[in-house]
Amino acid sequence: MTYEEQLAGLEATGLLRELRAVQQLDGAYCRYKNRHLLNLTSNDYLGLANNEWLRQFFYHQQEESGMFHFGASSSRLLTGNTALYDEVEDLLKNYYKTEAALFFNSGYHANMGILPALADKQDLILSDKLCHASLIDGIRLCNADHVRYRHLDYVQLEAILAKRRHLYQRVFIVTESVFSMDGDVADLKQLVAIKEQYDCTLYVDEAHAVGVLGDKGLGVCEVQQVSPRIDIIVGTLGKAYASLGAFAVVSSAMKRLLVNKSRTLIYTTALPPVNMAWTKFIIERMAGFSDERQRLSSLSEFMCEALLNKGYPVQQSHIIPVLLGANRVAVQLAEHLQKEGYLVFPIRPPTVPLNTARLRISLTSTMEKGDLEHFLQYIPNNQ
Repeated sequence: MTYEEQLAGLEATGLLRELRAVQQLDGAYCRYKNRHLLNLTSNDYLGLANNEWLRQFFYHQQEESGMFHFGASSSRLLTGNTALYDEVEDLLKNYYKTEAALFFNSGYHANMGILPALADKQDLILSDKLCHASLIDGIRLCNADHVRYRHLDYVQLEAILAKRRHLYQRVFIVTESVFSMDGDVADLKQLVAIKEQYDCTLYVDEAHAVGVLGDKGLGVCEVQQVSPRIDIIVGTLGKAYASLGAFAVVSSAMKRLLVNKSRTLIYTTALPPVNMAWTKFIIERMAGFSDERQRLSSLSEFMCEALLNKGYPVQQSHIIPVLLGANRVAVQLAEHLQKEGYLVFPIRPPTVPLNTARLRISLTSTMEKGDLEHFLQYIPNNQ
């Protein structure tokens, strides 16, 4: 089949995608196709990426220190590992009260690099069926056996362990905390209990939870008070932290092993110092953004209650799926909403399972309740 035939097939099934040029504006707004739109697609959950005061304060700080360096020019294992990396990792280690933290260039780098460095052919990986593509791709690079358990089905997970745990040297349980397409939350307390009963390693991706949840913004592990009992906590800086990169909270021994074996850390150029300086700047202040977290929580509660009343199965979260089923229905509704002033895109397979095409609403703390009330008028009843 030619490339053109493949593209025609994607278009015929409503699965053709394209890159879009979106200009970020102040607050929760953006410009797309010459329209001024409320951005309901951004992962800037606390509105920090467009916070002009924060930006100006940071720029002034950098100008005074003379630290506007835009290129690392080398990998971390050569000359790219500036003192800023150590400072950021120390901050994270202290916040999580753990032995060590390790910084990666992105969440995809972390999830693609950690498990292949740790798991081998004597091991088993058990992952939630709705884990992010980056985790799936990382698992595919492993020599370990792999079984997916049904989404949030810990009875099935425990049944697999009871039957197969004795066959393997190590078993890794892999999950997201807040799932990126549904907004639902893993029961980390139950997972910790299971991993301790069966002597497993628990890997939790907090990409959509860090910054947003917990008194200090440390995610679901902070809310459920299980941080010290989780072996690997991964968080990204490109969402609520309004920066770039990702981190893994691990033991000292695991950090040293990853530095020696994780190919996505070893064989890539380090991030520019100015990016690491901004990351440090935000991390130092993250615990203080409690007002933004509270405002986001209030908006989430309002939106989820309104959608439940319209017949949509949602849980309170800053990520809210509006399930529509058919691809073309999702595409048409998204296009209509853009004409009415709202930037939202259809989410279709293979990102989500077949026949579960949806609009994925991402809330940010800079939105106004009135704007969301107006938006809800365009969402059809599902009763």
